Amino acid sequence: MDRYTSAKKVGILGIFGNLILLIIKAIVGFSSHSQAMISDAANSATDIFASLMTFIGNKIASEPGDTSHNFGHGKAEYIFSLFISISMIFLSLNLLYNSVTSLITGNKIIFSWSLVIVCIITILTKLILYIYTKKLLKNGYNILIESTMKDHRNDCVLTTVTLISIIFSLFNIYFVDGLVGIGISVWICYTGIKIFIESYNVLMDISIDENTKELILALVDTYPDIKCVENISSTPVGAQYIIFITICVDGNMSTFDSHGLADSLEKNITEINKIYKTIVHVNPI
Repeated sequence: MDRYTSAKKVGILGIFGNLILLIIKAIVGFSSHSQAMISDAANSATDIFASLMTFIGNKIASEPGDTSHNFGHGKAEYIFSLFISISMIFLSLNLLYNSVTSLITGNKIIFSWSLVIVCIITILTKLILYIYTKKLLKNGYNILIESTMKDHRNDCVLTTVTLISIIFSLFNIYFVDGLVGIGISVWICYTGIKIFIESYNVLMDISIDENTKELILALVDTYPDIKCVENISSTPVGAQYIIFITICVDGNMSTFDSHGLADSLEKNITEINKIYKTIVHVNPI
């Protein structure tokens, strides 16, 4: 199973799984006046949107290169992950406002064992989805899959905290509910900002990381005919990079041999993980 098929499965499972959780949480949350549960329901709504963006973005990103997009459509992953991050940030600010208001006005939860049951169902569902998504991520890095995996993990933690606030309400301690709502809002915002930064960096053509660059230079050093490296640059195409490298060779080397050297180097560099294509320019010295 390739990384695109994995992302497709993650998107479909996320849509249906979170839709069921959203309905259950919303019904129980509003009937019990639990701000924490309502916030959790809103979080499930963003999860549905995120899963939908994962499905659509992955569909576009999986399209091969063509005459209009020579290096494929890989950046679609980051465009749609940017949409996900922005929606998460806006939602978190709205939830933060509602939670602070609930804390100030002293909103009281109507305790119900259904709240506890919903939390347990959510934790188990999200834990299963997290384990499954983490397994699929091993098929190949995909920011959409990684974002969804982290979101499932975060939901396990957040719903556990929600469960704690509900248990506190059983003892007439209600302020914890508002605090948990605030905590969930901040967590959603933090996750959204992290996704935004990673997506923004790729869309703004961030260079390849230093470790991979050092790996490329180490590979170049294995070629005795290469006298030096004049320049090395890169540009991302989705989760992978195109490498542009200028090497210097003996001016007496034949054109045929220098091109053969460049072809060999291009092939070997492209075999490195994260590299989509390598373009080598040869300068005689």
